[in-house]
Amino acid sequence: MPESATAKNDLPLEASIPHGAVSLESILCTEELRRRPWRPPDYEKENRALVALAGALVESPFNILQTLAETILDVTQCDSSGLSLLTKDDGGKRFYWPAIAGDWKRHIGSGTPRDFGPCGDVLDQNRTLLFRHFERRYPYFIPITPAAEECLLVPFYIGGKAVGTIWAITHGDRRKFDSEDERIMNTLGQFASLAYQTVESIEDLKLQIAAREQAETAVRALADGLEVKIRRLVDSNIIGIFIWDFDGRIIDANEAFLRIVGYGRDDLTSGQLRWRGLTPAEWREEDDRRVAELKATGTCHPFEKEYFHKSGGRVPVLVGAASFEGRSDEGVAFVLDLTDRKRAESAARESERRYSLVQMELAHANRVATMGHLSASIAHEINQPLGAVLSYANAASHWLDAQPPNLEEVRRDLGFIVESGVRAGEVINRIRALVKKAPSRKDRLEINEAILEVTALAKNEIANNHISVQTQLAETLPAIQGDRVQLQQVILNLLINAIEAMSGMSEGPRELLISIAETDPGGVLVAVRDLGPGLAPESVDRLFESFYSTKPGGLGMGLSICRSIIEAHHGRLWATANTPRGAVFQFTLPR
Repeated sequence: MPESATAKNDLPLEASIPHGAVSLESILCTEELRRRPWRPPDYEKENRALVALAGALVESPFNILQTLAETILDVTQCDSSGLSLLTKDDGGKRFYWPAIAGDWKRHIGSGTPRDFGPCGDVLDQNRTLLFRHFERRYPYFIPITPAAEECLLVPFYIGGKAVGTIWAITHGDRRKFDSEDERIMNTLGQFASLAYQTVESIEDLKLQIAAREQAETAVRALADGLEVKIRRLVDSNIIGIFIWDFDGRIIDANEAFLRIVGYGRDDLTSGQLRWRGLTPAEWREEDDRRVAELKATGTCHPFEKEYFHKSGGRVPVLVGAASFEGRSDEGVAFVLDLTDRKRAESAARESERRYSLVQMELAHANRVATMGHLSASIAHEINQPLGAVLSYANAASHWLDAQPPNLEEVRRDLGFIVESGVRAGEVINRIRALVKKAPSRKDRLEINEAILEVTALAKNEIANNHISVQTQLAETLPAIQGDRVQLQQVILNLLINAIEAMSGMSEGPRELLISIAETDPGGVLVAVRDLGPGLAPESVDRLFESFYSTKPGGLGMGLSICRSIIEAHHGRLWATANTPRGAVFQFTLPR
C-alpha cells in the first residue's frame, strides 16, 4: 500500500481560508443531484465491476485501490476518479491520493489539507457531497489541470470509521452526475473497503512474521491468521458464497447465501442443500453449460439464473464460480441476490414514465401561462389582419357602388381580403400549436424563421415596455432536427424574462439583442442579451433549479423546463453576465 511518506508536494501541506474565497454553500450542488434525471442502473456493468474487484483481491491484492479507481472511472463514465486517505504518520493532518485513474492519474501521491478542502468537508458532514468548480474556494486546485467541472465525493469507511473519500470528476459539460453514480460508488466502496482491510491485515501479519524467526510456529501463525481473514471475507455478508462439488452438493456456505435461499445452517449440515436441487428445471441446461466451462477452464463467467427459496418462491441471482487448484471436483461460487435490483429496474421504468408525463404537463402549463402573459400581443397580431379585411371589404363595396362599378378594383380588394384571412389563420395556428398539449416530435427546423415568429408574437409586449429589439441572423446554418413548438417555447421564455428584467428600469437604454451563429462542429448557438440589472452572483448556479425564482411572484419552473427541453435536444443552456450590464442566456443545438 502506498504511504504518505512517498507523497508528492503538488499541493500545500497546510492551507487557510484565503481572502475573498467563496462560501462552501456556493460551490455545493448536492441537493441538485437528487433532482436530476437519472439513468437506469446498468447491473450487468456493475456485476462486472464487482467481479473485477474480487479478481484483483485474488490476483493483485495490493492494487485493489487502483482497481477501484479504474472501475469507478468505467461505470460512471467520468473523466478522473480516485481515492483520498488520511495520512497516518502525522495523525491524519492531510489526505494523500494513493490511487487515481483518468486525466488526473499523473497526480498520484499528491493530496490536500485535512482542515480546508473538499475531502475534509465530506468527513466533517459524514455524507456524500457534490461540488461545482471547487477551485473558487480552494485555490490550491487552480494549478491542477485539467480543471474540475463537477466532483462527486462519497465517504470511504474502514471498520465503520470514515478515513477518506472516493471521488469522481468531470472536466467539462459532457455529462452531469446523478443519484445512480452515488449509489454505485457506495456499493463498490463497501466491497473495496472490506478487501482493503483484508489486505492490510495480511500485510500486518507479514510484518509481524518478518520480525520473528522463520520457524514452523511462525508459519502456522501466518496460516491461522490468513484463515481468519479469509473466513472474515466469506462471512462479511456482502455477497453469498458456497463451496460445491460437481455432484451437486453444497459442502459449506456463508450466512449471506443461506439468507438468499431461506435455509438455515441445520439444513446445510444435514446435507439437504444441493445446488442442483435449488435450480428450477428451465435453468438446468444453462447450469450444464457452465459446468462444462468450469471443467474446461477452471472458471465460469457470471450469469443470471434463479434459485428456489425454501418458502417455494424463486430468487433471481447472479452466479460466478471457480474450481480449486488441485481439486478439480470442488470449487467456490459467488452469489448476488438480484431481487432488489429487479424491483428497482421495474420501479425505474415506472418512474421514468411518470417523469415524462409530469414534464409534459409542466411544459404545457408554462406555455399556457406565457401565452396569457402575451394576450395583448396576441390580440394585436390578430386584429391587424382582421382590420385589413374590414378596410378592403369597405373599399370593395365602394367600388361596386360606383357608376359604372369598377370590377378590377373589386377583384384586387377581394384578393387582399383573402391574403389577410390567411395571415390571421396562420397567427391562430401558431398560438394553438404553442398551447396545445402534444408529445414532442423531431422535424427539420429553420431556426431563423422560428425566432422571427416568436419575436413577432411578442411585438406588442416589446413596444409597451419601450424596448428596442435587434436580431442578428446567420445566412447559412446547418440543418437542425427538433420540436418546433418546444424550441419556440424556450425562445419565448428567454424573451419574456429579458423584457421583464428591463421593464422596471428608470434610466439607461432598454436594448435586447437576439443573435444566431454557427458553432464547431457544425451546431447552432442562440443568444439572448439584455441590458437589465443583471444576475446576482449567488443566484447564477441556481437559476435552472426547479421552483427557484428571482421574481417575487415566480414559480421557478420556466428556466428549469427550458433546460430540460434543450438537454432533450442534446444541447446545452446556460447564463452569464453581459457587458457592460445585464445578462446573456445562450443555448446550443447540434446539427
